Amino acid sequence: MPKPDRDDYTEDDIDSAWVGQAPVLNSTVTLAEYDPAWPGLFEREARRIREILGDRALILEHVGSTSVPGLCAKPIIDIMLIVPDSNDEDAYVPQLEARGYTLVIREPEWEKHRSFKGPDTDINLHVYSPDNGQTERYRLFRERLIAHEDELKLYEAKKRELASRTWKYIQNYADAKTEVIDEIIERARAAQYDGFARLYAAHAETSSTNAHYDRPAIVELAGDVTGKRVLDVGCAAGHLSALLAARGADVLGVDASAGMVAVAKDKFGDVAKFETADVSWPLTFLEDASIDVVTASLVLHYLKEWGPALAEFRRVLKPGGLLVFSVHHPGEDWRWFGKENYFRLELLDDEFSLGEYNQKVQFYRRPLSWTFGAVRDAGFAVDRLVEPMPEEAIADSDPRWYAKLRTQPRFLYFKTVREPGV
Repeated sequence: MPKPDRDDYTEDDIDSAWVGQAPVLNSTVTLAEYDPAWPGLFEREARRIREILGDRALILEHVGSTSVPGLCAKPIIDIMLIVPDSNDEDAYVPQLEARGYTLVIREPEWEKHRSFKGPDTDINLHVYSPDNGQTERYRLFRERLIAHEDELKLYEAKKRELASRTWKYIQNYADAKTEVIDEIIERARAAQYDGFARLYAAHAETSSTNAHYDRPAIVELAGDVTGKRVLDVGCAAGHLSALLAARGADVLGVDASAGMVAVAKDKFGDVAKFETADVSWPLTFLEDASIDVVTASLVLHYLKEWGPALAEFRRVLKPGGLLVFSVHHPGEDWRWFGKENYFRLELLDDEFSLGEYNQKVQFYRRPLSWTFGAVRDAGFAVDRLVEPMPEEAIADSDPRWYAKLRTQPRFLYFKTVREPGV
């Protein structure tokens, strides 16, 4: 699967990742129709790898196109192997090599990734450590294709189109699939929220970070919205939409999760309108220059690329209209997740806790300069950058979070203006 947190591989990237010389394709890509024998080939390899590594093989899973029944694929079995520390090559590489596996790719700076070819079956054995950001992506993508025939057909059509072209390296073909893979994974993530929409609604209604920190900051930056048309992007359960409507706005809330939208309609459908929509796709139901204010509360960090979404926000906003948004604070994410390189665009794994229920989530960490650049390039001028304080109302009711939010950066807030003629 292509890297989600960096640009496409350059030729230098490919050369440096390969242990030997990177094989040159200079041809089209051959795809085979789905073969029912593929799962059996995976099981055979998995048994052999478990025999070699024992309990050092923490996870072994069949991933990639050959793991999806009915999907055409290069007839190569992709296997994900998780070991305690993939950078500790002495703990597994000699043992695998002694049984005929060949280390072909080494990328210690990206997810501690290694890749092997097999002794007989044509495989790609991808090795990671437990803290990698790929396991969830592999699973989300595989299960989404298995459960949704429309997604499978979409991906298959893109594969066939790209396979018909000539590529110097097979990695170039893989990189070209990144866009459609990311789209499918984003929809899979949105669907995850359907299962805990009502739990989230109850949490967001009263939680200190939502009710007494994030929403007040967004509302303050949006200013006087009386009589204005507001698009609330990533509206979730509709609490911010309802606040804006109470201030006299005509509000349309959109969210990629149908479950969240259903809850929003149930709770606040009498004061605002709500629709299911993925902002990484064109908002075709909105006319040009028809919106006065776009709000996006804690949503943009779930997108790898902001360009398409920001372009749509600019299209639907009137000249001089406002885009007000909040994201994770880049300094806090860098510190909290213990990352070495602050300047990387990086996919992170986290858990969202709702009482006894924990939902795994993923989002992108990026430097502040990246955010400014994306906003500027999309035709917006930054009017205000805010690191807010929590409301005094929680000083007594939630002193722990009150103290934390007054001393540690949590979220970052932007008030930007759609520049005319850009």
